[in-house]
Amino acid sequence: MAQSSSSVHGLTLRTRSGFIEGGHQLEKLEFALAIAEARGDQSRCSTLRDRIADLGGNAEEPGT
Repeated sequence: MAQSSSSVHGLTLRTRSGFIEGGHQLEKLEFALAIAEARGDQSRCSTLRDRIADLGGNAEEPGT
């Protein structure tokens, strides 16, 4: 399988057959966002929301 990589805000995403495998990175960012929200760190929340949006947000329905 052919693989390539690209960088988004310092994040490396690998592609296989045209699909971006950023789901794990997206989960990590969403978890970090939840922690930042719990701590009340609005600056970090804003940064994390921007990074999540750059990855395309979570297009998957919850629980799927």
